[in-house]
Amino acid sequence: MAGAQKSATDTELDASRKAAMDALDKLLEAKSHFRSAAEAAGLDLKDEAIDRLTEGRVKAEELGARASDYVYEKPLTSLAIAFAGGFVLSQLLRSK
Repeated sequence: MAGAQKSATDTELDASRKAAMDALDKLLEAKSHFRSAAEAAGLDLKDEAIDRLTEGRVKAEELGARASDYVYEKPLTSLAIAFAGGFVLSQLLRSK
């Protein structure tokens, strides 16, 4: 009877080990899938961020060109705007 009980215990231990190993294998497989998905999403976000940065750079260059054209076409108006902006900024930053 002791041998039969030990055999049943060994069988249960073997079954438990097998179940634990199967669970570990599935966990490692899920980890691999999550890592792949995260890397793919990260690459997509990185590509999108680079596209947005490029678009912003183009817009900034266009605005700079427009500002240069305006200053060239209307130098006195540009000087007046710069003076007024400087005056307002100095009044805001002035310590009382």
